[in-house]
Formats: sequence, structure tokens, C-alpha cells
Amino acid sequence: MTGRLQGKVAVVTGSARGLGAAIARRFGAEGASVVVNYSSSKSAANEVVDDVIKTGGDAIAVQAKMGDPAEIERLFAEANRTYGQIDVLVNNAGVYDFQPLENISIELFRKHMELNVYGYLLAVKEVVKYMPTGGSIVNMSSTVTIFGPENASVYTASKGAIDGLTRALSNELAPRGIRVNAVKPGVVDTEGVEAGDFLHSDFGTNIRSRTPMGRLGVPDDIPPAVVYLASDESSWTTGEFIILAGGHR
Repeated sequence: MTGRLQGKVAVVTGSARGLGAAIARRFGAEGASVVVNYSSSKSAANEVVDDVIKTGGDAIAVQAKMGDPAEIERLFAEANRTYGQIDVLVNNAGVYDFQPLENISIELFRKHMELNVYGYLLAVKEVVKYMPTGGSIVNMSSTVTIFGPENASVYTASKGAIDGLTRALSNELAPRGIRVNAVKPGVVDTEGVEAGDFLHSDFGTNIRSRTPMGRLGVPDDIPPAVVYLASDESSWTTGEFIILAGGHR
């Protein structure tokens, strides 16, 4: 690795498993000090911390539910107490529950919006208290806003909201020298997706057949773009979206 994040402190939400864990590990290999956030998987988070340290980075694990304002406030305060500032936030924690129209309820809507949207906003609100000029915020969106899978209207709406808040916050925070961008992964083979059995259903088969590069994503496909947006190499990039989906639209 090239140490592109040397000296930077990064908080990666929802990073005990899946894409968040892959991003945290790559950040550590690039020289960052990483705050591995988890909701309930303490042992998995500690494994990610160990991996970061083995590659030469520094890391701590901090429990916080990213839909709870008090816990979000505590997460960033603890990160700042440990490292003195926070240079990068990766908003990754989220939930998905694909349901057809007839199953939509206010509870389903709130579950998605409170974590996927309000949780992102609260994280940004807290992190900017500790983020210096030159800071970077990377929101994890999704290509569902482009191809619109059936039975996923609420999840897709939450990701569309993330796109909107990314653009709006990029303008609001630009005068403070803080950049806000988003990465839009396609369907990636993670533990969470496997647990939902999507990859072995008609959904997974259909996505593969419509992906020009002939495969679904794997977790390691995503971190290089996040590293770029977190690094000083993208210092004149804000309000933008990077699509990583093997050509699938």
C-alpha cells in the first residue's frame, strides 16, 4: 500500500462486517487510524481492529447504534478523545428489507429512514464538530436509485435521499473546506446479502445476466474508490458520485 491516508483519522460506521469492514481494513493499510463502529457485533469489530493493526494502522472499536442521537454523539466524542480530531467519515451503517407494495408499513418506512437517512445526517452533524479544513465525508449510496429493483421501493427511496443530502451537504460544508461525496455500489456479495438469500434467487441471477462484466461485486471492489474520496487526491471533488457496478445500470 502507498500510505495515501497516512496521519488521517477515520470513522467508518457499521464496519464490523461486510463493506464497512473491507473499507476499514483498506484504510488501515493506507496508514489511517480507524474507528471501527459496530452496533452489536463486538467480536467481529475486534477482529477488524486486529486486522488494521496487523497492516500497520491503528484502530479502536466503538459501539454505537447509528440511529440513536445520544450514541452517535458519544461515538464521535470518543473518537476525538482518542485521536484528537476526525479527518474522514464513512457513512456506511444501514438496513435493507425488500418488501412488495402491499407489505409496506410506517414501521418499515421508519426503520429505513431513521438509520439510512437520519442516521447519516446525525453523523455528519456530529463529525463536523471535530473535522478540520480538508476533511472528507463519504456516504454509501447504491445503484438501486438507477435500476429500481422491484419490491424495494422503501429502501430505494432511502438511498435516493442519501444522494440528495450528499449534494446539499456538499454545498453547505464547502465554505468550511469539508468535502461530501458518495459511492454507489451495485450488488455486492457480502454476509448481509448472503443472509437475505438474494444471490441464490431469480434476483441474483437476473443481476448477473445484466451485468456487462459478468459477475456481482465482492467487498474488495469498493474500498479503492472510498480511499480516493477520503484522500487528498480528491481535494477538488465534492458533491459527486462514483458508481461501482460492473457496468450494470
